[in-house]
Order: sequence, then structure tokens, then C-alpha cells
Amino acid sequence: MAGKRVLVTGASGGIGGACARLFMAEGCEVVAHYHLGRERAEALGASTVVGADLRVEAEVDELFEQAGPLDVCAAVAGVWPTGDVPVWELPLERWEDTLRANLTATFLTARGFLRGVAEQGHGSLVLVASTAGLFGEAGHADYAAAKSAIAHGLLLSMKNEVVRVAPRARVNAVCPGWTESPMTRGSLDEETLRRVTRTMALDKVAQPEDVAAQVVLLASDELSGHVTGQVVTVAGGMEGRVLHD
Repeated sequence: MAGKRVLVTGASGGIGGACARLFMAEGCEVVAHYHLGRERAEALGASTVVGADLRVEAEVDELFEQAGPLDVCAAVAGVWPTGDVPVWELPLERWEDTLRANLTATFLTARGFLRGVAEQGHGSLVLVASTAGLFGEAGHADYAAAKSAIAHGLLLSMKNEVVRVAPRARVNAVCPGWTESPMTRGSLDEETLRRVTRTMALDKVAQPEDVAAQVVLLASDELSGHVTGQVVTVAGGMEGRVLHD
């Protein structure tokens, strides 16, 4: 990966920050994106730090202008709404906000990166979805729907489309399960930990570095050069059902 130029979105967050640090450790030139956490993004020591609201088309276009030619994009940015709300009580406003912050933001990021791939003829895109998109998540149907669209329809369409303009370009996805990060830290109390690990073979939650390692692995043309359209689940063997009493 040495010398590759990499964009990491959501680099001010736990998983995004871990991805940025690991890419830099591999010798990459990292463009660290943030929305609200400028200080956290700048503290990473990336070569370039750029702010943008990924829900806004014009700001995403400007992000890619500032980023310049890229070899890799890790589309990590996303938002998990904390409120546990069943579908019959779910306001349309929250539904639309969640889809825009996750699915639309990922689409705009992917589109911006793949435009560069079409010009350069190469590139590796890694999307970050969620186990919510594989198993569903009660109380968070909006988030689960957005992440499912990323890990299935969007991923599988793009991996077939991009080879029309770049025969070796690849698109893959990582689906983290419960991960200790700033986005979930307030939700991972002892009772929640006991409940969520009942569905997992490994009796623990992930650290951001666990997810970042798989993102970097998939981004690497050397290690994953014949891997595309795949979803790697980083969730301790979660099956979406109770495994432990």
C-alpha cells in the first residue's frame, strides 16, 4: 500500500480514525474527511484534512476536488440514531434523515470516487455497512434498511459497473457488528453488552482497529486483487440469534 493515496470518510470517528491510522502505517498518503469533528481529524496527522457534509452533493464534489487523484476510498462515514423506535412509531423525518446520512452519503461518496476511477483506469473502493443490514435491527429499521442497501444492491451493482471503465477496479464492503466507538459508547452499558454478545460466538465487541484491518486488507490490490463484490463481516461470529444463555 506504500505510496497509495487514500480517502477515508468519517475519519474523525472511531472506525474512520482507525482506518486512517492503519493506512498511514502502511505508508499511504491519507486524505482524512470529517464533518463536525475537525480537531479529531487533524489530530490523526494525515497529509490532507478536508471537511464536508456528505449529504450535500456540492460539498461532496468539492471534497473530491480537494482530495485530488485517489487510489483507494474507504467510505466509512455513517450515523446510527440512538433512539429505539419501532416502525409503527418511526417518524418520516427520522427515516429520511437516516437514509440520507447513510445511504445517500455513501452513494455520493462512491460516485465521486468512481468518477476518478473512470478517468484513471484503476481504484479500490471499500464500503462500510453494518450487521444491521444483514440481520436487521429492531428499533432501527431505518438504519438497517440503509445499510442493507449499501451491502447488497449498491455494492453488487457497482462492482459490475466499474469494470466497464477500469477492468481491475474493485468494490467490496465490511459489515461491522457492535464496535466500541464514539457513536456507540453511550449505548454499550453492561446490560447491553450481555444482551448483544448472546448472539455472538466470541464473547466481546469489536475495537475500531478490528474493522480497520479488514478495510485495509480489502483495499490492497496485492492481498485482495481478485476479490470484488464481497462482504466481510467483523462481528465475532454473530448469527442474529441467541447462542448463549
